Amino acid sequence: MSGSDSPRRLSLDDFRHEALAEVGSTNTECLERARKGALSGLWITAGRQTVGRGRRGRAWFSEPGNLYASLLLIDPAPMDRLGSLPLAVAVAVQDAVRRIMPPGAPDVLVKWPNDILIDRRKVCGILVEGEPLPDGSHALVIGIGINVAIAPDAGLYPVATLRDFGASAAPEELFAWLFQSMAETLSLWNRGRGIAGIMERWKRVAGGIGENITVNLPDHSISGRFAGIDDTGLLKLETDDDGTRLIAAGDVFFG
Repeated sequence: MSGSDSPRRLSLDDFRHEALAEVGSTNTECLERARKGALSGLWITAGRQTVGRGRRGRAWFSEPGNLYASLLLIDPAPMDRLGSLPLAVAVAVQDAVRRIMPPGAPDVLVKWPNDILIDRRKVCGILVEGEPLPDGSHALVIGIGINVAIAPDAGLYPVATLRDFGASAAPEELFAWLFQSMAETLSLWNRGRGIAGIMERWKRVAGGIGENITVNLPDHSISGRFAGIDDTGLLKLETDDDGTRLIAAGDVFFG
């Protein structure tokens, strides 16, 4: 990574968008563009993905009717500040989805760290990937899949679509809100310097704080009370032995 830490905040003018009818994966496309010298701030959207993927290598259902979008960032922050980026991304996506929901719809919430829920059902998944580039910089891609009209077969978690809750906006309209919200939120995040403001917004829209949850880790599960997040974004889990575990990654289930 180059280590540059310019104080300039991002604005809408720092982002551009290319819409594709079909692609293997919008994340893969962004990474390939980065290897060829694409500049930071490139959004790629696709009407359909043929090899979409989710976290931990899971397949991601990608038929037409939903929003599939990836944002390429080059050196978005020093490495020691990147851990808070998924929280900022979740806040931006939550805000965009909230803006197209009709009056009376259930709240749009974030499930740690960055799934988007309505009525405790998942309507969006977010996958952040990155790799070093030959020039010493670091490419990071934020992949966002939102169930606008079609829900995948239920997997680990109950799923739904925005249509299920009365949203009528097309994927293109939702993306217009996402484009704006992401620019505003990344400006607030400010290369990791603005994490305090992001944390406050995240806590206001987080689902399950104070409730009993189970966290599936790679080799075991652990249950306890969801006590929120620490100042770096790690999940705080209060266990039966009155201890507090800090968790960096895992699949959260309520109840």
